[in-house]
Amino acid sequence: MPEFIFLMHDDAVADEQPWEPYLEKLRRNGAFDGGSAIGDGLCFRKAGSAPGLTAHLAGFIRVTAESLAAAKSLLPGNPVYEAGGTVEIRELPRRE
Repeated sequence: MPEFIFLMHDDAVADEQPWEPYLEKLRRNGAFDGGSAIGDGLCFRKAGSAPGLTAHLAGFIRVTAESLAAAKSLLPGNPVYEAGGTVEIRELPRRE
């Protein structure tokens, strides 16, 4: 089954809702495959200057879903999405 990553941006306009009810919903659906908040860090490059961090990313969740549309259907209840913030969905290509 395809895997997707939800990249939560830090642009939510309302107070943050608790995460546990949403994560429990994903677990019950069998869609949850991990996730975390994203802390501060640095970018590195072997040669030359590395770009700055993508500062607007605040966390991620990995999910499994049949399609991008099915992954999108998992957004209701996501605290960032519900607060008017941006959730970027990217497919994680399988390497064989």
